[in-house]
Amino acid sequence: MKRLGLIAGTGELPRAIASEARAQGYTIVAIAFDSLADRSLTSYVDEIKWVNVGRLGEMIDSLKEYDIKEAVMAGKVPKSLLYKSKIIPDLKAVKLLFSLKDRSDDSILIAIAKEIEKEGINLLDITPFISGILTPEGVLTEDSPTEDEWKDIAFGWRIAKEIGRLDIGQTVVVKNQAVMAVEAIEGTDEAIRRGGGLAGGGAVVVKVSKPNQDMRFDVPVVGLNTLKTMIEMDARVLAVEAKNSIILNRDKIIEESKGASISVVGYTGRY
Repeated sequence: MKRLGLIAGTGELPRAIASEARAQGYTIVAIAFDSLADRSLTSYVDEIKWVNVGRLGEMIDSLKEYDIKEAVMAGKVPKSLLYKSKIIPDLKAVKLLFSLKDRSDDSILIAIAKEIEKEGINLLDITPFISGILTPEGVLTEDSPTEDEWKDIAFGWRIAKEIGRLDIGQTVVVKNQAVMAVEAIEGTDEAIRRGGGLAGGGAVVVKVSKPNQDMRFDVPVVGLNTLKTMIEMDARVLAVEAKNSIILNRDKIIEESKGASISVVGYTGRY
């Protein structure tokens, strides 16, 4: 039976990928980051080992210990952890950080991928394991955006693609074709809170993939937490790039959007 290593961070995506990979006949060995990955992941995989998020050497050694030749990365590891003293990187992680030209997401993730692949472990594109949860194109909810909100979506799309090109973030919050917030190190939910507060209700949230998105990691994901944050901030529209992003718990998101009068759109840049 094929074996797949699952390097697991926060959120629901590791469980979703584990379920799909198992359905495809893989034996799943999870290397899960302690204090980040959900403990329920244990029920979705065949074997699991918990490692400290700063221990790059231990993570790679664990993959080798389980004789893993193919692996995927799923779930976010907040970059803000780099700036928290309670995270103590091991020697391999320290060497990697000092070798970087900068600490952008792409620089860090590509360097980690190279370290993994040096050990004969192929880091796979996650596309084969997410076909059922990719964001489809079109309006997904009963509520559709208004004419002005479509203009905000198109405006936000251009801004979000540019910040993605610069590897700053994937999300912008806009209203009346003005930028309320740009996602940076704080993550999507905090960007929504900041932008939603400044907008005073009615904000449009746009989340996109980066130009030339590397589908091995950092694929944009929205889920119930995204929707709950939007409800909290009285936001109006969630526009997510169709076909290059993931929407988790789609049916529940659509159902809960009804009561909040939120429109959810899979967008491709055409308006």
